[in-house]
Amino acid sequence: MNRGQVIQINVSRGGVPKRPVDSVVVGPLGIEGDSCAHPDIHGGPRQALLLIASEVVDMLAAKGYPVFYGALGENLTTAGFDHRTWRAGQRYRLGSEVIVQLTKPRGPCRALDVYGDQLKHDVYDKEVKAGNPDSPIWGLSGFYAAVIQGGALYPGAPILLVDQSC
Repeated sequence: MNRGQVIQINVSRGGVPKRPVDSVVVGPLGIEGDSCAHPDIHGGPRQALLLIASEVVDMLAAKGYPVFYGALGENLTTAGFDHRTWRAGQRYRLGSEVIVQLTKPRGPCRALDVYGDQLKHDVYDKEVKAGNPDSPIWGLSGFYAAVIQGGALYPGAPILLVDQSC
């Protein structure tokens, strides 16, 4: 399915968890007012936003991980479209203004260790790292996106695939 929705927008002053906010302005480096604990690893124009599907968070919580929307450091918690279809190069419209381009799967870092030693292995493997979408856990770690066009964004905003030239 090529449609979805932003169900939660999350920010922090650095690190996890990120906490929900009611509205944001998205610029070339991501959400204004959001920070990364390790800007040498996270952030920048190709990793301006991190998207994670709510279905992934729900699945991890059902497995017993103490996670919630924003816990994994995602800026945007999405719902309603299959994370297994996410590919680098796809462009999505978020709401009426923001356009993003997926750049790469997120490689989980040590910050996620607070949620359990196994979590990183349950969402990321050698195949995902190699860019192979045939991995059974493709998309579980989330996807980074570059901001092509910024603007205002609110929870409930629709997400629409606008270009699949990847």
